[in-house]
Amino acid sequence: MTTGTPSPQQIDTSKAHPARVYDWLLGGKDNYPVDEAVAEKLPAEARDAARQNREFMHRAAAWLAGEGIDQFLDIGTGIPTEPNLHQIVQRLAPTAKVVYTDNDPIVLRHAEALLVSRPEGATDYIQADVRKPREILEHARGVLDFGRPIALSLIALMHFIPDDQDPYGIVSDLLAALPPGSHLVLSHAASDLYPELAEQVTAEYAKGGIRLGFRTRPEVDRFFDGLDLVDPGLVTAPEWFKSTPSPSPEGSGIYAGVARVR
Repeated sequence: MTTGTPSPQQIDTSKAHPARVYDWLLGGKDNYPVDEAVAEKLPAEARDAARQNREFMHRAAAWLAGEGIDQFLDIGTGIPTEPNLHQIVQRLAPTAKVVYTDNDPIVLRHAEALLVSRPEGATDYIQADVRKPREILEHARGVLDFGRPIALSLIALMHFIPDDQDPYGIVSDLLAALPPGSHLVLSHAASDLYPELAEQVTAEYAKGGIRLGFRTRPEVDRFFDGLDLVDPGLVTAPEWFKSTPSPSPEGSGIYAGVARVR
């Protein structure tokens, strides 16, 4: 089942957007010269980070679906790159429901791909900004049952919310709406694993008009305050795996973790 009727909105091609830069890093074609200009100046490790984020999402979503979680709220969806989250989870839980959210109008153009759910399940899409959590939650309540566990997915998103935009308050507001047994799935760029690379990436994004807030391990861990981190805890993205073969060891500037709401 599909829900929602996204309407076209104007795309600003004069400014780079994180979703389109990320698309370029993943080898996608749904970006503009302004996005490519930012992406091409990033160190080669940025492509590895984009891939690692994506692979972590796949592993975490599949594990949660296998654990019986059949509702997902994915904020910062980005331009669809198959397999999408709903394709991962509906293989294991055909009745799963997924609500996607992004603030880039170009993602609306791909909403049809995001909305191709199995008949037994449901997918929906809302264009909204994570800095307006109440708006997202209000929409999601029309699809998801907030009386049952929900997985909140924030993949490579919160490092685009600098400290002066209250990143911890945003995540806290989102989590406060979720019932016990829900989970937070989060990955976040590190400022302390490869400091020089982090500074270079931050500077190049800033030239494109995009502010970043890379964080240390304790600062990323703070997003999980009051939650129960599941094994292996807060680790680099390639180190996080459950009930699947361990990914090949590789360096990573991305922290990742999954935690349960009490």
